[in-house]
Amino acid sequence: MALGATIHTFDVQLADVDRGVYEDLSFRVARHPSETDAYMMTRVLAYCLEYQEGIGFSEGVSATDEPAVLIRDLTGHITAWIEVGAPDAERLHYASKLVDRTRIYTHRDPEKVRAPWAGKRIHRAEEIELHSFDPDFIAHAVGALARRNTMSLSVTERHVYLELNGTSSESDIHTLSLD
Repeated sequence: MALGATIHTFDVQLADVDRGVYEDLSFRVARHPSETDAYMMTRVLAYCLEYQEGIGFSEGVSATDEPAVLIRDLTGHITAWIEVGAPDAERLHYASKLVDRTRIYTHRDPEKVRAPWAGKRIHRAEEIELHSFDPDFIAHAVGALARRNTMSLSVTERHVYLELNGTSSESDIHTLSLD
């Protein structure tokens, strides 16, 4: 018998000073059995850091034709493709041709994530950003994860302050280009 997804709920107070976004969010995240807690936490952070009207989670690891997080306009057209983890070059090439904005958030070493893309054809590679966090930031957050989560996330000058279920941590948001 196949294992089902584990549902996590998040009540988030988001204060992104850099973008002028201040929201109280409530959402549920389904963590597929093959998905690590680190991947799910990075997906949640990507959602919050990219938050705007029309944002949503895809069906997760089972959705092969959509990213982990996406933003749609009022017509349903995808305007932003937000990958999590280490997507391959072909997927990034496809995404960049399809949408206006492509972003990647990773919980891994960004240089190791970027290395396989060297020399590969990726449409508008110079416009794609790879975001990562300080070492151990995601692992620290994962240690505080529960099924029901209360989270406060503040962003100022590309620095993240996270309080998750009473545990605080912080990190710079590191950005690399693909070229």
